Amino acid sequence: MTQPPYDQMAAIRLGYGLSPRMTLPADPQAVAASVVGATRIGPRSITLERMRAWQLEGRDISMAAKAGDPGAQEAGKAQRKVKSQAYDQSIRARFARAVDDVAGFGERLVWFWADHFTVAGGSLRQSLMAAAFIEDAIRPHLSGRFGEMMLAAETHPGMLAYLDQINSVGPNSISARRNPRKPAGLNENLAREMIELHSLGVGAEYTQADIEQLAELLTGLTYNPRRTAIFRRENAEPGAETVLGETYGGRKGSLDDIRAVIADLAVHPATAAHIARKMAVHFVADDPPQALVDRLTGVFMDTGGDLGAMNLALAEAPELATHFRGKMRQPFEFLVAGMRSLGLTGPEVLALRSSIINGHLRQPLAVMGQPWAAPSGPDGWPEPSENWASPQGLAMRINWAMAVPSRLVKPLPDARGLLEACLGDTASEALVWAVPRAESQAEGVALVLASVDFNRR
Repeated sequence: MTQPPYDQMAAIRLGYGLSPRMTLPADPQAVAASVVGATRIGPRSITLERMRAWQLEGRDISMAAKAGDPGAQEAGKAQRKVKSQAYDQSIRARFARAVDDVAGFGERLVWFWADHFTVAGGSLRQSLMAAAFIEDAIRPHLSGRFGEMMLAAETHPGMLAYLDQINSVGPNSISARRNPRKPAGLNENLAREMIELHSLGVGAEYTQADIEQLAELLTGLTYNPRRTAIFRRENAEPGAETVLGETYGGRKGSLDDIRAVIADLAVHPATAAHIARKMAVHFVADDPPQALVDRLTGVFMDTGGDLGAMNLALAEAPELATHFRGKMRQPFEFLVAGMRSLGLTGPEVLALRSSIINGHLRQPLAVMGQPWAAPSGPDGWPEPSENWASPQGLAMRINWAMAVPSRLVKPLPDARGLLEACLGDTASEALVWAVPRAESQAEGVALVLASVDFNRR
């Protein structure tokens, strides 16, 4: 196969694939500029502001129930229904935005950075807060400074709850001294992940003492829906802490000290190398060329972590072509690329019945190994292709390709047209030969969507 046109290659490698209803950005500048569309917060998005309102309302309902209000139980059920519907809508919106993103790069970056700063769901409250985390901490910063995104992520209530930071209290803090009989535990989870996963990376030059000192510095970060402040000085460990040879704080804890340490971690050379390699692995190859990693590292260092510059450098990378189909699409990518290929629009995705969303999107995601908002740990989803090529996962992809397209679009597109629509000039000779010889349109569509050509990018 000859090198594909840039617009097709970028859509497949950096985005969610081609669509018969879209004109793709033609050059790296246009692809990078398209990211701005993914930074916008929708009018019905789940945000911390909405979460706070729900939590305060829930508190009032609980107080009314304790006071014997006969209407409190029904009010609680009604609120849970509203929140459940809002969460379901947020999942639809993620699919819809990915389907409608012309270049796809912006929504792919949302997925990448939300995975880098993993906050998993669980209970309805946790799942709602994880959804709010993406809207509050990730989307606004896709083309900004990495340090700004890192600060927003590390101090967001979703992250504080997920990594148990809200329970971390300095052993010599005012709160601990006031309540000597109440255990006041120092939790290292957030400090460890800030260094090992979010900035420097495992293997960088840091010590356990750095993690412990950072954990002490982070005490005071907390969340209470009744307050807008995210720092409570009474919980902060007094005195200065030293992290990576730099001293922060003093006699009294301060949010400014936390801002300062995050700002330093965000521009550390090890952070530049870690972020550069992680982007190269996600978008280019499981084992990316060192030359690409070095260039991205240089851009990060030269610009102080300007993610807009990183986006452009990635869009310009010749390795996108030289390592074409060097990655396997993760399950969410596969489903979105399938819907785009079939010509679905975002509004049509939003209008799908709940049975379709649950039975033909969420349930297949789980079988393919990527249950919605439920990675196994704070390191997020795995990258290597073998993690997504299990017999069960591949069987589900084939089943989806055979059974689901006819549930999403009627009539099914002509399989030869679909081949052109979703693979353009990148289809292999074997697939070009096989599709016209399929015994039915459904079989031809399944051949395309279940092919190696389609499942790799």
